[in-house]
This record gives sequence, structure tokens and C-alpha cells, in this order.
Amino acid sequence: MEYGNKVIASITHVIFDMDGLLLDTERIYEEAYGRVIAEYGKTYTFELKSKCMGRKATEAAHVIIDNLGLPLTPQEWIDISQKAVFEKFPEAEILPGVNRIIQHLLDHSVPIAIATGSSSKNYAQKTLRHKEFFSAFHHVLCSGDDPEVKRGKPNPDIFQIAASRFSEPVPSPEKVLVFEDSFNGVQSAVAAGMHCVMVPDTRLDHKLTEGASQVLKSMEGFRPELWGLPAYEAR
Repeated sequence: MEYGNKVIASITHVIFDMDGLLLDTERIYEEAYGRVIAEYGKTYTFELKSKCMGRKATEAAHVIIDNLGLPLTPQEWIDISQKAVFEKFPEAEILPGVNRIIQHLLDHSVPIAIATGSSSKNYAQKTLRHKEFFSAFHHVLCSGDDPEVKRGKPNPDIFQIAASRFSEPVPSPEKVLVFEDSFNGVQSAVAAGMHCVMVPDTRLDHKLTEGASQVLKSMEGFRPELWGLPAYEAR
């Protein structure tokens, strides 16, 4: 959707997904899951991957097992796939444009948080080489093992709870901007009544981006002034 120079909303708080949005961990998942699934004579397609993105581990496990007919229980899949990806997580790099956005929001005292489907253990491993960067966020919600989050994306719970944990006054949904890369994440943000900027994988079916408030090719294309936020200073 194109807005030109029209202000879309007056945003006061920003929530970021992490995998595939701040860090290039989706590459690690795709490669590792592909290897594991190939051992069962199956293929981990991008279509299947897109159905799993953003979900809690147990929910994603059901999707994979049901779609591929794997002879595994959800817990068996989680144990096998976790072993395949865990040691690779520290290789994750911060994606282009991310540092600029985060620093800009911090410079202008805009409260920022992370809402990820990861468990707290996986979050720690993924961010091992980027501790200073991630320490700048007001809070991090790891729905993989957060007891307050009963349902994963595409349900609204994760973003509703993440917003409620900002310092008072807690923002109303229409004042919150969510950054997402997955279809499930966008659906979650929209269900929570929030605006959502989507930065999808280029392979994603265009129809699966239509729920987003705005779609960008990369984080480098973000224009904060369109969201009622201070504009970037000229370089």
C-alpha cells in the first residue's frame, strides 16, 4: 500500500518481532529444518515454512508433522530440530537498516519492545553476540515460554501482552506500531488492533501481505515521519 507523504497514524510505541526481522535467524531455521526433514524423504518448502513462521514451537511442530506426515510426536520434532539449530543461533547477524531504526527511536525516547515466538533460552542464544544492542529495548517478551501468553501468533495475545508491559501510561492499540516479517505475525498485530509494517521474505505470496498497514522491501525503507514519529536527520 502506498501512502506518499500522508501521515498514516500517530504512533507512540513500537514493538518488533525478532526472527527474520531484526536477526537473520530464519536462514538458520530453514537450512537446519531442511536437513532434518530430508532425512525422512520430505521437503521443507517455503510454503510450509511460511505457515510456521511466528508460531510457538509446539504449534509449529503440529503444522510440520501434519503437513508432511512425519512419524514423530510434536515433542520429538522439537527435540530433534532444536538440536539442529541451537548451536547455529550465535551466527545470526543484525539485518540491514535495523541499527538505524532502533538508534533513531532511542534518540527520540520512543519506547520499544520485542515480542518473539522464541523461548527465553533460544532468545539468549540468538542474541549472544548482540547483548548491548538488545539491552536497549524496554522489555522482551518470549512467548515460547512466557506463562501469560496462552496462544501464539496469529492470535493477538503476544502483542496485547507486550503492549501492556510498557511503563505507564500503557498505549492504546492504535498508538502501537508492530514490525513483522511473517503472515502469522501480521494477523496477530491486526487482531490486536495495532498498525503493522511488514518486511516479508521476497518469496512470500503477495496476497499474504495484504493485511499489513505498509509493506517494505527492507528495514532500510522505513520512513518514521509517515507514522507521526520524528523523521531521520539528513545524512
